[in-house]
Amino acid sequence: MFKQSTLVSFMAAAAVALLGTPAAHAQVIKIDGSSTVYPITEAVAEDFQKAKKNAIKVTVGISGTGGGFKKFCRGESDLQNASRPILAKEMADCKAAGVEYIEMPVAYDALTVVINPKNAFIKEMTVSELKTLWEPAAQGKVTKWNQVNPAWPEAPIKLFGAGADSGTFDYFTEAIVEKAKSSRGDYTASEDDNVLVQGVSRDVNAIGYFGYAYYAENMARLKGVPIVNPKTGKAVEPSGANVENGTYVPLSRPIFVYVNAKSLAKPEVNEFIDYYMKHADKLIREVKYVPLPKAAYDGNLKHVKEMKTGTVMGGKNEVGITVEELMKREAKM
Repeated sequence: MFKQSTLVSFMAAAAVALLGTPAAHAQVIKIDGSSTVYPITEAVAEDFQKAKKNAIKVTVGISGTGGGFKKFCRGESDLQNASRPILAKEMADCKAAGVEYIEMPVAYDALTVVINPKNAFIKEMTVSELKTLWEPAAQGKVTKWNQVNPAWPEAPIKLFGAGADSGTFDYFTEAIVEKAKSSRGDYTASEDDNVLVQGVSRDVNAIGYFGYAYYAENMARLKGVPIVNPKTGKAVEPSGANVENGTYVPLSRPIFVYVNAKSLAKPEVNEFIDYYMKHADKLIREVKYVPLPKAAYDGNLKHVKEMKTGTVMGGKNEVGITVEELMKREAKM
């Protein structure tokens, strides 16, 4: 007969044979938040997991910037993708839960207004036209294209845009309507940009907006709308080059990753951040965003090493901040 201790040992050995040893289980890094930042972080995660031979697992969710911050400030994720800075209320929520964070700008995005490729009448749009189309007063009233511009046809407008939990929604409404979260509500909304791509690509009278990467991936199915620069009066196409040269305004913006300071106690999180910052330039270009200067990524690693928590953005969205200004602020942190 087996002694009890022998039986326990036998069962444990059988469990190991079936499931593998606990030490062999992959360590897990949890990331959530912005669908705009998702392509960058997902690309980094894929390469990092290969480099680590899948000994470390990285999960990247898409709850939108606002939805992601709710989880992040409850301590449910290690990193947070954000297509806008952390806001004052979110800062307060994190503080109340004892969650400290390090802010890491990772790239610039050309928030892109898109139409169906078969749309032959929109050649460019002004900020004023976009405001007429998207402001709260337009709800149920501005329903045909000739109401936005009399030169356009009396055709029905089909609207697709970011959901209320999206940082893209916050930034777009502030840049165009001049008040964050101020928007008409009668449109198809989603935090998943692929849903918006599908909608615009299937309707000749559709218009939508989302991060540049989703437009770049779907150029055969979408047309990017040049936006008239309010200062120069010239229409400027959404592109990385026009973000870098400062002409694509007001829809170019910095995008961020935030790390929970407590998560830095995990070696795998430190390894991932180190990998992210050292490979950011290459991978960001691959997914069609605009990388920051190398000094920005070096600065992010320095802030992590020195545990410099907080934000340089003052708890609010800021339309029109340049790469140079962002870099200056981060350097002073």
